Amino acid sequence: MRQIYLAVALAVAALLAPPAQAAKPDLVLGMQLEPPHLDPTAGAAAAIDEVVYANVFEGLTRIDRDGAVRPALAESWTVSEDGLTYRFTLRSGVTFHDGTSLEASDVVFSLERAKAEDSVNAQKALFEPIESVTAPDAATVVVTLKRATGHFLFNLGWGDAVVVAPESAEGNKAEPVGTGPFKFRRWVQGDRVELARNPDYWGDAVKLDRATFKFIPDAAAAVAAMLAGDIDAFANFPAPESLGQFEADPRFEVVVGSTEGETILAMNNGKAPFSDLRVRRAIAHALDRKAIVDGAMFGYGAPIGSHFAPHHPAYVDLTGRYPHDLEKAKALLAEAGFAEGFEATIKLPPPTYARRGGEIVAAQLAKVGIALEIVPVEWAQWLEQVFRGRDYDLTIVSHTEPLDIGIYGRDDYYFDYESEAFKATLARLDATVEEGARYALMAEAQRQIAEDSVNGFLFQLAKPGVWDARLQGLWANSPIQANDLTEVSWRE
Repeated sequence: MRQIYLAVALAVAALLAPPAQAAKPDLVLGMQLEPPHLDPTAGAAAAIDEVVYANVFEGLTRIDRDGAVRPALAESWTVSEDGLTYRFTLRSGVTFHDGTSLEASDVVFSLERAKAEDSVNAQKALFEPIESVTAPDAATVVVTLKRATGHFLFNLGWGDAVVVAPESAEGNKAEPVGTGPFKFRRWVQGDRVELARNPDYWGDAVKLDRATFKFIPDAAAAVAAMLAGDIDAFANFPAPESLGQFEADPRFEVVVGSTEGETILAMNNGKAPFSDLRVRRAIAHALDRKAIVDGAMFGYGAPIGSHFAPHHPAYVDLTGRYPHDLEKAKALLAEAGFAEGFEATIKLPPPTYARRGGEIVAAQLAKVGIALEIVPVEWAQWLEQVFRGRDYDLTIVSHTEPLDIGIYGRDDYYFDYESEAFKATLARLDATVEEGARYALMAEAQRQIAEDSVNGFLFQLAKPGVWDARLQGLWANSPIQANDLTEVSWRE
């Protein structure tokens, strides 16, 4: 009889016990940098996309975890034989988070707004090839290009190309309204952004009920928050020196992937003495990339010799172009009229790679007579002074946009680099569709900016992720600046 009572009690307990998944429907994801706002069509900060890309906002196409172009709001498309006309068919039943329906006119508005003369889009150059955008009907968008652009579908997958509605576009910085699987809930500035599952999403429902992005700028605080269970994951962990501690703890999973983040010592090419190629080459010879990776990133990161990701098939290894050679650096400085060296400033934004890396770079350049004053700046200051104002000598930053070597051909970009030969290479690349020919032109572009030593090319930023071992679906790599949560769930 006792066995019967025990069996009944266990059965009742099993019925009353909640499913394992139901006990953990939410996610708290740590981020080091807080975005300046939440509109990816109006800002250059990667932190914006890291919150809203694929979660809140969507474009005609999207970039998946492998870097491939996939359909998003456009379920299909056709391309004319001359590569100039793209005809997109939109998905049916898509609504914005405010309840309004997605129509072709919204896509026309979004693309025309991005390419307009007064556009504040940080990647306005992506839309320059567009001649016209029309909507023959509510479900069809036709984009006509000025010239064939081989990477056009990929470009439409950037966060800068997401589709917004004219009714809500102006308010997206503070209260974003998109079509994605999560809806914006609230932003407690200085602390967190909260998202909630969108019950009216057109696609597969996400597994998470809520997602919170918690901003923890201090690396030591990030370690403490993970160990205490205050956050569930840090997709870009800011304390690489602590990874071993987490690898030894069965509660956590550590995954070190790759990013599109070319980490560079940016130089103001339009300002003396950095306008002198000999000075820039001297700096390149003075840099010891391995020491920078070891010291700033504890060995996590791949040295680079140009602005291109080593995991891409078109990558050319140019790390040997300027070997670490202090005597060569001194000779070039003397030839340029700086035998005794010179003084300059280096403005460093908050990320660990920049602050730690800047101290190491300053020590290395001091060995050839270049005395750097280190000026720490907050992210908003960096954007205002360096990126927009070009008020700087040197800085360290990771450019995390995918395949962004084209920034070296932009007029008035913060490097202030001018090369008609490089622009000609970019023009040929834009007009080329065949993959092999495109890769050859990408290789040529890499060599050109390496020869001109536009910047000090340091290393490809690694993506050290630390998260609860029960989590699944987070991206190991970052082919685009994103924390895509659409496939994230808790193991039962």
